[in-house]
Amino acid sequence: MTEERLLLSGDDAVALAALHAGVRLGTGYPGTPSTEILETFDRLGGHAQWAPNEKVALEVGIGSAFAGARTLVTMKHVGLNVAADALFTATYTDVDGGLVIISADDPGMASSQNEQDNRHFARAAGAPMLEPIDSQQAYDYTWLALEIGERWKIPVILRLTTRVCHAKTVVRPRGVEQRRSLEDPETPPENGKTEHRFRRDIPARVMIPAFAKPAHHRLRQKLAEIAAWNEAEGPMQEYGSEARDQGGDHPGEQGGRLGRAPIGHQAAGAIGNQTGLDAGKQAEAQPDKQAAADVLDPPKLGIIATGVAAIHAREAAPKARQLTFGLTYPLPLARIRAFANQVERLLVIEEGDPVLVDDLNAAGIKAEGKPMRYRFGELNVERVRRIIAGDDSPEPEPAKGKPPELCQGCSHRTVFEALRDLNCIVAGDIGCYTLGVLPPFSAMDTCVCMGASIGVGLGMRHVLPEAEARRVVSVIGDSTFVHSGLTGLAEMVYNPPPTGHLVLILDNGTTAMTGQQEHPGTGRSLDHSPTHQLDFAGIGQAMGVQSVVLVDGSDKSVSLEERIATQLARNETALFIVRQPCVLAAPKIRLYEKAAAGERERQCAALPEI
Repeated sequence: MTEERLLLSGDDAVALAALHAGVRLGTGYPGTPSTEILETFDRLGGHAQWAPNEKVALEVGIGSAFAGARTLVTMKHVGLNVAADALFTATYTDVDGGLVIISADDPGMASSQNEQDNRHFARAAGAPMLEPIDSQQAYDYTWLALEIGERWKIPVILRLTTRVCHAKTVVRPRGVEQRRSLEDPETPPENGKTEHRFRRDIPARVMIPAFAKPAHHRLRQKLAEIAAWNEAEGPMQEYGSEARDQGGDHPGEQGGRLGRAPIGHQAAGAIGNQTGLDAGKQAEAQPDKQAAADVLDPPKLGIIATGVAAIHAREAAPKARQLTFGLTYPLPLARIRAFANQVERLLVIEEGDPVLVDDLNAAGIKAEGKPMRYRFGELNVERVRRIIAGDDSPEPEPAKGKPPELCQGCSHRTVFEALRDLNCIVAGDIGCYTLGVLPPFSAMDTCVCMGASIGVGLGMRHVLPEAEARRVVSVIGDSTFVHSGLTGLAEMVYNPPPTGHLVLILDNGTTAMTGQQEHPGTGRSLDHSPTHQLDFAGIGQAMGVQSVVLVDGSDKSVSLEERIATQLARNETALFIVRQPCVLAAPKIRLYEKAAAGERERQCAALPEI
């Protein structure tokens, strides 16, 4: 590490590490809390691009890694569901370049439809998983994920959570001499970039049954070797007791790779703060709380914690012994067992599902988990204190915030006013337009996952009585349509309901909810430079939709409500594309279009005269 100190979010730290580690390609789909990673990587000078969805992003990443390039694929937790088809087979293959898959989980659902715990994916797919506690480890573990991936030729999941993604902590990056240039030191290229070569290895990359069966055996052998490495060299810290004052906050670097001192020889450093120390002093001063204070003294209480929960645990119980490790799958079970034998009570502090505590108990290591109520939402210091104390009493109600709403002047408002006034049954989708479910519109009846609006609407059309079926409408955004709506449209023309169906694409020219990112329907790349633009109307016509209508959302001379009512009375499949730029993105879009026009003029002026 250098003396340079940067204050970075976890997302920015991952992007910086990717740049320093020589990642050749970053691809993904925007989704909070992961979005900023690729935006920052692009701003720093890396090659970053948005994919239509997470499955395509991972497939592109696999191809890049097959070609020997270090590659980063980013997505939020629910995005890994979309990419799972590729993930579960990719782990069977041999990838030459380091392939890091970012899974940004969202405990508490700050901006998600569920709070699934993607640690399950690592175990189900057989993918090594690293979990940083802060921005420094987000930087370090991005490097480590690439190194593990290249050593064992396996994709590695780097699991972040909302607090790690967005909280800013100090990062000391690697020195310039340790950073990896995009140039290949062994074969200096003439054009200044690495000349990656394809290495043919059919048994390791063509997963027909004859090759996949031995590949599965190889995968389990890789995981066994990685587990052994984790026991001997994996990133691990122990705090408290004799471990105190023996080292720093983070795993050190050894030979350019992350390593750690033997267990019991790294310290808590400055993670515990005055709040936790004051709590201990107060306990000593109050006899009626002495028993609670005693349980925090080593060697009685031992805590195992990973991710951001490790920081909460340090503050909640600064006197307790704590074991924290970064490679959370495969687990360093021997190290954990040795730690467990040194304490009387072993408590696992983890956000989300009881994944770690279940694994330990299944391995014969007696461990205590948190009560069920703490499975929901994010952990914090106060909640961890309650877990340690065994306090399962009702928690204080959080202060009520201002409910979200569609922006004033939002083009979606007219659509949901019409759907409300027509008393439509609305199958909705994922995006800022999901806010149409709230008053004063209350015009959305279902919302499951990206792209589900079309299939769910069709399902209702097939089985409801005709009068109700005619009221069903599917509403989907432009970015979501590209992500997962194309197959739903194919379903509509392939299996049309007797009453037909109406799909509304709300085209506001951006991926608005995650911060106004581009997508294949905008005609602009991640860096806002011009590229080919998908033609939604042409796609609908080519797929066989019977009625395709372009609607200018800003044209108030034509009643959208009347158009919808007329279409619902017809027995035909229909696609309405309601187009009006997002009120927040419109000024930027005008600038992008002006810049693109200027570039076209410059290129035309440079052409030779005929």
